[in-house]
Amino acid sequence: MKIRILLTALLVSTISVSCGESRNKLEDTIYKPLALVSEIKSVQPMTGIVLWTDNPKNNTDAVALEYSYMLYKDIVKSKGVYDWTLLDNLLEAVAARKHHLVLRFRYVYVGDGESAVPQYIRDLPDYEETIGMSEGRETCFPDWRHPELQRFHLEFYRKLAERYNKDKRIAFLQTGFGLWAEYHIYDGPFIMGRTFPSTEFQAQFFRLMDEVFTDLTWSISIDAASEEYSPFIYHPDLLDLNFGVFDDSFMHETHDEYNTTNWNLLDRNRYRKAPAGGEFGYYTKYDQENVLNKNGIHGRTFESEAEKFHITYMIGNDQPKYQSMDRIKAAGMACGYKYQITKFGASSDSVLVEVRNTGVAPIYRDAYITVDGIRSTVSLRKLQPRGVLTVKIPKTTDKPHLTVECDYLLDGQTIEFNANLK
Repeated sequence: MKIRILLTALLVSTISVSCGESRNKLEDTIYKPLALVSEIKSVQPMTGIVLWTDNPKNNTDAVALEYSYMLYKDIVKSKGVYDWTLLDNLLEAVAARKHHLVLRFRYVYVGDGESAVPQYIRDLPDYEETIGMSEGRETCFPDWRHPELQRFHLEFYRKLAERYNKDKRIAFLQTGFGLWAEYHIYDGPFIMGRTFPSTEFQAQFFRLMDEVFTDLTWSISIDAASEEYSPFIYHPDLLDLNFGVFDDSFMHETHDEYNTTNWNLLDRNRYRKAPAGGEFGYYTKYDQENVLNKNGIHGRTFESEAEKFHITYMIGNDQPKYQSMDRIKAAGMACGYKYQITKFGASSDSVLVEVRNTGVAPIYRDAYITVDGIRSTVSLRKLQPRGVLTVKIPKTTDKPHLTVECDYLLDGQTIEFNANLK
């Protein structure tokens, strides 16, 4: 009896494999190939080189993203009272240029003698900020000992998520503490628990972010992996959260050392669920002048590094001073997702589409292969670099029309694809 059961199991397994092979051949027979010719000619939405919102060159199709800091104190003047007007106006202006926004709120900026903590907190009698020198300039640091600042910070991001989690005008949210919210105080009065929040509060904050931002991805600096600032040493489970990373000194001369170590500590495969981005390093003027040089810098090209680190976006605000907009556009097209249709065929009742992601990262919003207005049931968000997805969509016309649809595209934007099926 046991032998008969084993033989039966083997037979079923063999039939299953055989049926799978036959099914592929049958699909090739049933689905009559259709012609489809298309070419990606633009920087794809939510990818590429990023200019600041006040850059005079940002009214261009060479970029699809713009970046801005925002100040906490500009949104909240009194406890519990939120006025999002400044952010809404900024989002409208950026979207009018057919660009998405990369957004970061910050408390500390080198040379600011006053922090961006809301004034009502700064007026509390037991709240005491620290004034110190950073890069030779007087700079103000928040008092992270105070429970009201901690409470406000958590409330702020909960409110931000309630209002903007599904806002199609924002591509990515960056967050952090310290100078420029870049997760370091490399020069100045660094005191854990006072000028920089405790690891316990950081862990609480990260868990809140993972809870409330279900659509809009959030990212932290790679400096969060540093032993000086890191909550991950004490809370390694935080690495399981769905955050992305940004590197604010990308491609500087010794990038392969400290920076790459931190990328690795935060998991180089993190790009599979959240974006990898950053900013070109300002360590030297030479770096800024040559980082997009076609021949490369420090033995590497931007295109090779974008592939290596699976870069979706990179802030390069000074690049119009040194590079043509065509070069900036070309560099931007080396970032993020890129789709190629490798099969397109129709049967009597359905259309078969095979799509390959030839880019360096996935898309981080839901997008769908669509035929004559009917979307596939599987999101392209799941399609990783070098991955292939095959979908079948009901046929409604004799001349099917294929598009890629995403509810987070702005008016006038399209997701393009390559195809050479004749």
